[in-house]
Amino acid sequence: MPTALERQMPPVKHAAVNGIDMAYYEVGPREGVPIVFCHGFPELAFSWRHQLKACEAAGRWAIAPDQRGYGLTSRPDAVTDYDMEHLTGDLVGLLDHLGVDKAVFVGHDWGGIVVWQLPLMHPDRVAGIVGLNTPFMRRAPLDPIEGMRKVFGEDMYIVWFQKPEIADAALAADVDKTMRFFMRRPAAIQQVAAPTGGSTFAFGDALKAWDKSDTANQLLTPEELAAFVETFQASGFTGGINWYRNFTRNWERSAGFPTRIDGIPCLMIMAEKDVVLSPAMAEGMEEVISDLEKVLVKDSGHWTQQEKPEEVNHLILDWMDRRFPK
Repeated sequence: MPTALERQMPPVKHAAVNGIDMAYYEVGPREGVPIVFCHGFPELAFSWRHQLKACEAAGRWAIAPDQRGYGLTSRPDAVTDYDMEHLTGDLVGLLDHLGVDKAVFVGHDWGGIVVWQLPLMHPDRVAGIVGLNTPFMRRAPLDPIEGMRKVFGEDMYIVWFQKPEIADAALAADVDKTMRFFMRRPAAIQQVAAPTGGSTFAFGDALKAWDKSDTANQLLTPEELAAFVETFQASGFTGGINWYRNFTRNWERSAGFPTRIDGIPCLMIMAEKDVVLSPAMAEGMEEVISDLEKVLVKDSGHWTQQEKPEEVNHLILDWMDRRFPK
Protein backbone atom coordinates (compact mmCIF):
# COMPACT_ATOMS: atom_id res chain seq x y z
CA MET A 1 0.00 0.00 0.00
CA PRO A 2 1.41 3.44 -0.91
CA THR A 3 2.51 5.71 1.92
CA ALA A 4 0.86 9.07 2.51
CA LEU A 5 3.92 10.66 0.92
CA GLU A 6 3.71 8.46 -2.18
CA ARG A 7 0.01 9.23 -2.58
CA GLN A 8 0.66 12.97 -2.77
CA MET A 9 3.97 13.33 -4.60
CA PRO A 10 5.41 12.41 -8.01
CA PRO A 11 7.50 9.22 -8.13
CA VAL A 12 10.68 9.66 -6.10
CA LYS A 13 14.04 9.61 -7.87
CA HIS A 14 17.51 9.06 -6.41
CA ALA A 15 20.92 10.51 -7.20
CA ALA A 16 24.37 9.65 -5.86
CA VAL A 17 25.71 13.11 -5.03
CA ASN A 18 28.52 14.38 -2.82
CA GLY A 19 28.89 11.09 -0.96
CA ILE A 20 25.19 10.59 -0.16
CA ASP A 21 22.07 9.16 -1.78
CA MET A 22 19.74 12.10 -2.42
CA ALA A 23 16.02 11.56 -2.96
CA TYR A 24 14.32 14.13 -5.16
CA TYR A 25 11.11 14.82 -7.07
CA GLU A 26 11.05 16.20 -10.60
CA VAL A 27 8.27 17.64 -12.78
CA GLY A 28 7.95 19.42 -16.08
CA PRO A 29 9.90 19.19 -19.33
CA ARG A 30 13.69 19.04 -19.09
CA GLU A 31 14.17 22.33 -20.88
CA GLY A 32 14.93 25.91 -19.95
CA VAL A 33 16.32 26.99 -16.59
CA PRO A 34 15.26 24.52 -13.88
CA ILE A 35 13.94 25.61 -10.49
CA VAL A 36 15.33 23.79 -7.44
CA PHE A 37 13.17 24.07 -4.31
CA CYS A 38 15.04 23.77 -0.99
CA HIS A 39 13.07 23.10 2.21
CA GLY A 40 13.65 24.10 5.82
CA PHE A 41 13.13 22.58 9.29
CA PRO A 42 11.23 20.46 10.14
CA GLU A 43 10.18 20.00 6.54
CA LEU A 44 10.71 17.88 3.44
CA ALA A 45 10.58 18.13 -0.33
CA PHE A 46 6.87 17.46 0.33
CA SER A 47 6.61 21.05 1.62
CA TRP A 48 6.83 22.15 -2.04
CA ARG A 49 4.01 19.91 -3.29
CA HIS A 50 1.87 22.91 -4.33
CA GLN A 51 4.76 24.56 -6.15
CA LEU A 52 5.69 21.38 -8.03
CA LYS A 53 2.11 21.07 -9.32
CA ALA A 54 2.05 24.71 -10.37
CA CYS A 55 5.39 24.44 -12.16
CA GLU A 56 4.27 21.31 -13.97
CA ALA A 57 1.06 23.02 -15.07
CA ALA A 58 3.08 26.01 -16.30
CA GLY A 59 5.49 23.82 -18.25
CA ARG A 60 8.42 24.67 -15.98
CA TRP A 61 11.15 22.21 -15.05
CA ALA A 62 11.22 21.92 -11.25
CA ILE A 63 13.07 19.75 -8.75
CA ALA A 64 12.57 19.40 -4.99
CA PRO A 65 15.08 17.28 -3.03
CA ASP A 66 14.85 15.84 0.43
CA GLN A 67 18.05 17.49 1.63
CA ARG A 68 20.86 15.87 3.59
CA GLY A 69 19.56 14.31 6.83
CA TYR A 70 15.90 14.48 5.80
CA GLY A 71 13.23 12.15 4.51
CA LEU A 72 14.41 9.54 2.03
CA THR A 73 17.91 11.05 1.67
CA SER A 74 21.00 9.76 3.50
CA ARG A 75 21.62 10.79 7.11
CA PRO A 76 25.40 10.76 7.83
CA ASP A 77 26.43 10.38 11.47
CA ALA A 78 29.06 13.13 11.78
CA VAL A 79 27.74 16.56 12.76
CA THR A 80 30.36 18.23 10.54
CA ASP A 81 28.85 16.45 7.53
CA TYR A 82 26.02 18.99 7.74
CA ASP A 83 28.05 22.18 7.35
CA MET A 84 27.48 24.70 4.57
CA GLU A 85 30.18 23.19 2.38
CA HIS A 86 28.29 19.89 2.35
CA LEU A 87 24.81 21.43 2.01
CA THR A 88 25.73 23.62 -0.96
CA GLY A 89 27.85 20.82 -2.41
CA ASP A 90 24.82 18.52 -2.41
CA LEU A 91 22.87 20.99 -4.57
CA VAL A 92 25.77 21.43 -6.99
CA GLY A 93 26.05 17.64 -7.15
CA LEU A 94 22.35 17.42 -7.98
CA LEU A 95 22.87 19.81 -10.90
CA ASP A 96 25.76 17.64 -12.09
CA HIS A 97 23.54 14.57 -11.87
CA LEU A 98 20.88 16.32 -13.95
CA GLY A 99 23.43 17.62 -16.47
CA VAL A 100 22.57 21.24 -15.65
CA ASP A 101 25.00 24.17 -15.63
CA LYS A 102 22.84 26.64 -13.70
CA ALA A 103 19.50 26.70 -11.88
CA VAL A 104 17.22 29.08 -10.04
CA PHE A 105 17.28 28.08 -6.38
CA VAL A 106 14.26 28.75 -4.17
CA GLY A 107 14.85 28.39 -0.42
CA HIS A 108 12.56 28.57 2.59
CA ASP A 109 13.69 28.69 6.24
CA TRP A 110 17.01 26.79 6.48
CA GLY A 111 16.81 26.09 2.76
CA GLY A 112 16.88 29.85 2.31
CA ILE A 113 20.08 30.17 4.33
CA VAL A 114 21.68 27.57 2.06
CA VAL A 115 20.54 29.04 -1.27
CA TRP A 116 21.72 32.55 -0.33
CA GLN A 117 25.19 31.05 0.25
CA LEU A 118 25.29 29.49 -3.21
CA PRO A 119 26.16 32.73 -5.06
CA LEU A 120 29.02 33.25 -2.60
CA MET A 121 30.39 29.70 -2.77
CA HIS A 122 29.33 28.47 -6.25
CA PRO A 123 28.42 31.57 -8.29
CA ASP A 124 28.96 29.83 -11.63
CA ARG A 125 26.10 27.38 -10.88
CA VAL A 126 23.45 29.96 -9.96
CA ALA A 127 21.06 31.53 -12.48
CA GLY A 128 18.88 33.19 -9.84
CA ILE A 129 17.82 33.09 -6.19
CA VAL A 130 14.40 33.29 -4.54
CA GLY A 131 14.35 33.70 -0.78
CA LEU A 132 11.02 32.71 0.77
CA ASN A 133 10.79 34.27 4.26
CA THR A 134 14.57 33.85 4.67
CA PRO A 135 16.54 36.99 3.76
CA PHE A 136 20.16 37.26 2.72
CA MET A 137 21.93 37.88 6.01
CA ARG A 138 25.33 39.49 6.26
CA ARG A 139 28.01 37.69 8.23
CA ALA A 140 27.62 38.46 11.93
CA PRO A 141 30.47 40.20 13.79
CA LEU A 142 30.43 37.45 16.43
CA ASP A 143 29.65 33.74 16.68
CA PRO A 144 25.87 33.58 16.03
CA ILE A 145 25.28 30.96 18.74
CA GLU A 146 26.96 33.15 21.33
CA GLY A 147 24.91 36.08 20.11
CA MET A 148 21.64 34.18 20.36
CA ARG A 149 22.58 32.84 23.79
CA LYS A 150 23.23 36.38 25.06
CA VAL A 151 20.03 37.84 23.63
CA PHE A 152 17.54 34.99 24.11
CA GLY A 153 19.06 32.66 26.71
CA GLU A 154 19.73 28.91 26.91
CA ASP A 155 16.13 27.92 26.14
CA MET A 156 16.02 29.65 22.76
CA TYR A 157 15.46 26.77 20.34
CA ILE A 158 18.65 27.19 18.28
CA VAL A 159 20.78 27.32 21.44
CA TRP A 160 18.83 24.35 22.85
CA PHE A 161 19.54 22.44 19.62
CA GLN A 162 23.29 22.64 20.31
CA LYS A 163 23.02 20.11 23.17
CA PRO A 164 23.64 16.57 21.87
CA GLU A 165 20.59 14.27 21.73
CA ILE A 166 18.33 16.41 23.96
CA ALA A 167 16.16 18.14 21.36
CA ASP A 168 16.38 15.11 19.06
CA ALA A 169 14.68 12.95 21.69
CA ALA A 170 12.13 15.60 22.67
CA LEU A 171 10.91 16.09 19.10
CA ALA A 172 10.90 12.36 18.30
CA ALA A 173 9.01 11.33 21.45
CA ASP A 174 5.65 12.08 19.80
CA VAL A 175 6.14 12.97 16.14
CA ASP A 176 2.44 13.55 15.55
CA LYS A 177 2.39 16.13 18.36
CA THR A 178 5.62 17.74 17.16
CA MET A 179 4.37 18.23 13.61
CA ARG A 180 0.97 19.51 14.77
CA PHE A 181 2.76 21.91 17.12
CA PHE A 182 4.99 23.38 14.44
CA MET A 183 2.62 23.33 11.45
CA ARG A 184 0.17 25.96 12.62
CA ARG A 185 -1.03 29.25 11.24
CA PRO A 186 0.18 32.63 12.55
CA ALA A 187 -2.05 33.06 15.61
CA ALA A 188 -0.70 29.83 17.06
CA ILE A 189 2.90 30.46 16.08
CA GLN A 190 2.73 33.85 17.81
CA GLN A 191 1.92 32.06 21.06
CA VAL A 192 4.66 29.51 20.44
CA ALA A 193 7.24 32.26 20.06
CA ALA A 194 6.46 33.71 23.46
CA PRO A 195 5.21 30.92 25.74
CA THR A 196 5.97 32.80 28.95
CA GLY A 197 5.34 36.33 27.75
CA GLY A 198 8.89 36.92 26.53
CA SER A 199 10.34 36.49 23.06
CA THR A 200 12.70 33.68 23.96
CA PHE A 201 11.60 31.32 21.17
CA ALA A 202 11.70 28.54 23.76
CA PHE A 203 10.07 25.97 21.50
CA GLY A 204 11.17 23.02 23.63
CA ASP A 205 9.30 24.26 26.68
CA ALA A 206 6.32 25.30 24.57
CA LEU A 207 6.12 21.88 22.89
CA LYS A 208 6.20 20.14 26.27
CA ALA A 209 3.38 22.33 27.60
CA TRP A 210 1.21 22.26 24.47
CA ASP A 211 -1.97 20.17 24.51
CA LYS A 212 -2.05 18.22 21.23
CA SER A 213 -5.84 18.06 21.38
CA ASP A 214 -5.77 21.78 20.54
CA THR A 215 -6.81 21.85 16.88
CA ALA A 216 -6.87 25.64 16.52
CA ASN A 217 -5.01 27.03 13.51
CA GLN A 218 -3.85 23.67 12.21
CA LEU A 219 -2.36 24.11 8.76
CA LEU A 220 -2.34 20.59 7.32
CA THR A 221 -5.04 18.19 6.22
CA PRO A 222 -4.94 14.75 7.90
CA GLU A 223 -3.39 13.28 4.74
CA GLU A 224 -0.71 15.99 4.57
CA LEU A 225 0.06 15.60 8.27
CA ALA A 226 0.42 11.85 7.77
CA ALA A 227 3.09 12.39 5.09
CA PHE A 228 5.21 14.42 7.51
CA VAL A 229 4.57 12.19 10.52
CA GLU A 230 5.29 8.88 8.79
CA THR A 231 8.49 10.25 7.25
CA PHE A 232 9.89 11.79 10.45
CA GLN A 233 8.95 8.71 12.46
CA ALA A 234 11.24 6.77 10.13
CA SER A 235 14.07 9.32 9.96
CA GLY A 236 14.03 11.07 13.32
CA PHE A 237 15.06 14.72 13.64
CA THR A 238 18.81 14.49 14.24
CA GLY A 239 19.77 15.08 10.61
CA GLY A 240 17.85 18.33 10.46
CA ILE A 241 18.99 19.49 13.88
CA ASN A 242 22.60 18.87 12.83
CA TRP A 243 22.27 21.76 10.36
CA TYR A 244 21.82 24.04 13.39
CA ARG A 245 24.83 22.48 15.10
CA ASN A 246 27.04 23.92 12.35
CA PHE A 247 26.14 27.59 12.88
CA THR A 248 29.48 28.29 14.59
CA ARG A 249 31.49 26.20 12.12
CA ASN A 250 29.82 27.90 9.14
CA TRP A 251 30.47 31.31 10.64
CA GLU A 252 34.14 30.53 11.23
CA ARG A 253 34.64 29.16 7.71
CA SER A 254 32.84 32.04 5.96
CA ALA A 255 35.30 34.75 7.03
CA GLY A 256 36.73 35.19 3.54
CA PHE A 257 33.49 34.89 1.55
CA PRO A 258 32.23 37.68 -0.74
CA THR A 259 29.91 40.14 0.98
CA ARG A 260 27.78 41.04 -2.04
CA ILE A 261 25.67 39.28 -4.67
CA ASP A 262 26.18 40.97 -8.04
CA GLY A 263 24.84 40.09 -11.46
CA ILE A 264 22.39 37.42 -10.28
CA PRO A 265 18.63 38.14 -10.35
CA CYS A 266 17.14 37.74 -6.86
CA LEU A 267 13.59 37.77 -5.50
CA MET A 268 12.78 38.17 -1.80
CA ILE A 269 9.29 37.03 -0.76
CA MET A 270 8.48 38.15 2.78
CA ALA A 271 5.65 36.89 5.01
CA GLU A 272 3.81 39.51 7.03
CA LYS A 273 3.18 37.43 10.15
CA ASP A 274 6.32 35.29 10.33
CA VAL A 275 7.71 35.90 13.82
CA VAL A 276 10.84 33.79 13.25
CA LEU A 277 11.85 35.37 9.93
CA SER A 278 10.13 38.74 10.01
CA PRO A 279 9.95 41.11 7.02
CA ALA A 280 12.08 43.55 9.02
CA MET A 281 15.00 41.14 8.68
CA ALA A 282 15.01 41.78 4.92
CA GLU A 283 15.67 45.50 5.34
CA GLY A 284 18.91 46.61 3.73
CA MET A 285 19.24 43.69 1.31
CA GLU A 286 19.26 46.21 -1.53
CA GLU A 287 22.59 47.50 -0.29
CA VAL A 288 24.38 44.20 -0.93
CA ILE A 289 22.39 42.68 -3.84
CA SER A 290 22.59 44.45 -7.19
CA ASP A 291 19.47 42.91 -8.78
CA LEU A 292 16.72 42.48 -6.19
CA GLU A 293 12.92 42.52 -6.12
CA LYS A 294 11.00 42.35 -2.85
CA VAL A 295 7.36 41.50 -2.26
CA LEU A 296 5.21 40.93 0.84
CA VAL A 297 2.70 38.12 1.29
CA LYS A 298 0.06 39.39 3.70
CA ASP A 299 -1.54 37.33 6.48
CA SER A 300 1.00 34.52 6.16
CA GLY A 301 2.98 33.02 8.99
CA HIS A 302 6.16 30.99 8.70
CA TRP A 303 5.01 28.16 6.38
CA THR A 304 4.28 30.49 3.48
CA GLN A 305 4.47 28.07 0.55
CA GLN A 306 1.94 25.86 2.36
CA GLU A 307 -0.19 28.64 3.88
CA LYS A 308 -0.48 30.78 0.75
CA PRO A 309 0.42 28.42 -2.11
CA GLU A 310 -1.47 30.18 -4.89
CA GLU A 311 0.10 33.54 -4.10
CA VAL A 312 3.59 32.05 -3.78
CA ASN A 313 3.16 30.12 -7.03
CA HIS A 314 2.07 33.28 -8.85
CA LEU A 315 4.97 35.34 -7.52
CA ILE A 316 7.60 32.77 -8.42
CA LEU A 317 6.21 31.93 -11.88
CA ASP A 318 5.61 35.59 -12.78
CA TRP A 319 9.20 36.41 -11.80
CA MET A 320 10.48 33.42 -13.78
CA ASP A 321 8.49 34.48 -16.86
CA ARG A 322 9.97 37.99 -16.67
CA ARG A 323 13.55 37.07 -15.81
CA PHE A 324 13.88 33.62 -17.43
CA PRO A 325 11.28 33.47 -20.22
CA LYS A 326 10.68 30.10 -21.82
